[in-house]
Amino acid sequence: MSGHGAPTVTTDATGLRIAVIAASWHEQVMSGLVDGARRGLSDAGVADDDVELVRVPGSFELTVACARLAPSYDALVALGVVIRGGTPHFDYVCQSATLGLTQVSVQTGVPVGFGLLTCDDEQQALARAGLPGSSEDKGHEAATAAVATAITLRTLARSTSIAP
Repeated sequence: MSGHGAPTVTTDATGLRIAVIAASWHEQVMSGLVDGARRGLSDAGVADDDVELVRVPGSFELTVACARLAPSYDALVALGVVIRGGTPHFDYVCQSATLGLTQVSVQTGVPVGFGLLTCDDEQQALARAGLPGSSEDKGHEAATAAVATAITLRTLARSTSIAP
């Protein structure tokens, strides 16, 4: 299950400490995203003991949890899903979570794997959740991106003498 045009990233993230922060809405989709993130971290060599799963109520709360956890981890994986409804709520939550997660990453220097699905309907979310029959595995992709970026930042810090 690879996203359309998604790169194949191979990393050795042995020894990295990772927090997976996952929203609770849309249980079936979130279960697939969390499982995909765990597979991605395992594929990268992250030990189960080096992964902490933190649950928050919804996608809006991902930002504050990531901000609090960032100083204690090498990378974060933020997972959530927002499905468009009949009100502007979708736009507010998506924009706030996206900008907030970006801000956490830039201000702390800790990579945040972006696994927030912003979908028009539940079928789109299920297709991206990494479940049997899904065409994409966004939890796996977010985890892989987070650890690959953490490794890149460590390499840059060593080569430029900049503290991580």
